[in-house]
Amino acid sequence: MSHGTDQTERTEPPLAADERTMLLAFLDLQRQTLRLKASGLTAEQLRTPHPPSTLTLAGLLKHLALVEDDWLGEVMRGGEPREPWASVDWGADRDWEFHTALEDEPEELFALFDRAVADADEVLAAHPDLDDLAAGTRHGRRPSLRWILLHMIEEYARHNGHADLLREAIDGQTGT
Repeated sequence: MSHGTDQTERTEPPLAADERTMLLAFLDLQRQTLRLKASGLTAEQLRTPHPPSTLTLAGLLKHLALVEDDWLGEVMRGGEPREPWASVDWGADRDWEFHTALEDEPEELFALFDRAVADADEVLAAHPDLDDLAAGTRHGRRPSLRWILLHMIEEYARHNGHADLLREAIDGQTGT
């Protein structure tokens, strides 16, 4: 799948397939939707909130890169946090990714997001069984890959609703 900033298409999930294929297809659809909503905009537009919220498309790109790295890289794979997340003082700023995204250039944001997705896809390829338990824990428990995929889809869907509103406020673009 092309992850360039000019991506304007989404791949619809199959109407009938096995559970793993469906979950991965819906995750890909959600990832593509975020890219579509953030594509073709200037740095200033990516940094534009829709008051009274301070949420931005730049912040959503960086946040969902963190979500990919966290759930699939750290929890499922059992890896350590990597940069830029490893050196963050999360106690000082729980929303660091949202705040610092306002300083990042679009190319940096898309590269961070694309790297996180590519690494997450490697983890997914290494775990063909949805019942595989994560190597790491969250809140003292090891979720299954099935749970993580469902959570990822939920996380994207929620934030893609925000992205819809932000994009419409920026340039009037609506729809998929």
